[in-house]
Amino acid sequence: MGQHRVARSAVVDAPASLIFDIIASPARHAEFDGSGTVREAADGPDRLGPDDRFGMGMRMGMDYRMGNRVVEFEEGRLIAWRHAGAHRWRWELEPLDAGATRVTETFDYSAVSAPAAFAYQMLGFPSRNARSIEASLLRLKALAEKEHAEG
Repeated sequence: MGQHRVARSAVVDAPASLIFDIIASPARHAEFDGSGTVREAADGPDRLGPDDRFGMGMRMGMDYRMGNRVVEFEEGRLIAWRHAGAHRWRWELEPLDAGATRVTETFDYSAVSAPAAFAYQMLGFPSRNARSIEASLLRLKALAEKEHAEG
């Protein structure tokens, strides 16, 4: 993807509305997080909407809390949030034939300062982010397809 963005896609055999409901629920983020850092929803609404704020309990070496705000929202198709560090996590859902959905997750750090972006590159974050996104998509796919099959 473009400079200072990492994106991956997967086709999920479930409708976009079901997948979106999972992604838009902060309480479910730990279920499909492939990075191993998301622990639990700390505060905020049960289901995200435009401009909503929510906090997540996280762990990367130590426990911490990350506050986020929804910055893009199109029901059933697009949701993105960011935290104070200007990083953006974006989920795009594209309905396909036969009820499947192409899900694209993007980690966008293009709004961070040039020194921070350089540090990310030097520390190998783009490849780590890619692996985490791939793992998240696999987990989301399994979760959504199971829920869709159970109807």
